[in-house]
Amino acid sequence: MLGIVFATPEEALPFVKQQTGGRLDTVEEGQHMELGDVLVLVTGPGKIKATLGTERMLQQHDVDVLLHAGGATALGEGLEDGALVGATFVLEGDRVALDDPAYPRMPLDALSGLSLEGTLVSQDHTDDEELEERSYWERIADMRDGTGYAVAYVAAQHGIPCHIVKGITDRVGSDLTSSTQRETYDALAAFLGEHGTEYETNP
Repeated sequence: MLGIVFATPEEALPFVKQQTGGRLDTVEEGQHMELGDVLVLVTGPGKIKATLGTERMLQQHDVDVLLHAGGATALGEGLEDGALVGATFVLEGDRVALDDPAYPRMPLDALSGLSLEGTLVSQDHTDDEELEERSYWERIADMRDGTGYAVAYVAAQHGIPCHIVKGITDRVGSDLTSSTQRETYDALAAFLGEHGTEYETNP
């Protein structure tokens, strides 16, 4: 079974509506939804909820491949708003000690069907007002979210392949617009609808 993990209901709803023919208009945080051979989970925002929700999902269901999808903030000029990006590395961005022996970087398999790849950093604590004071992890990453590292880490602990696709909804120093966010989540839904099952059959 393919498991798709979203952080928020807003990210998940376009895909769920697509898969159900519009029969579902709401998605609740913390619930697992079986849509045919695909299991969908909305964890809630932040690394703690992402860790706990993904762990429960993998304990309760026979998931073969995990796909994490959602929005991300661009950290530089290389990614346009609305772009879909496959993460080939994911970093734990709240760690301060750079000499920690457990280096917080995980490689991920590339995603087919995407022309853009990049490095994702996951952070709960950010300060976009101090653009010149970005952390080391933000300076070496292309985009930022609050959940990717946690989902990938739990998947790795279970020995399950994990892929991450992120849609760029905004960039550091700019305001998020609801129209860009909606368009990006719709594009993610279209991508998952077209390519999602490829990751289940070709982990």
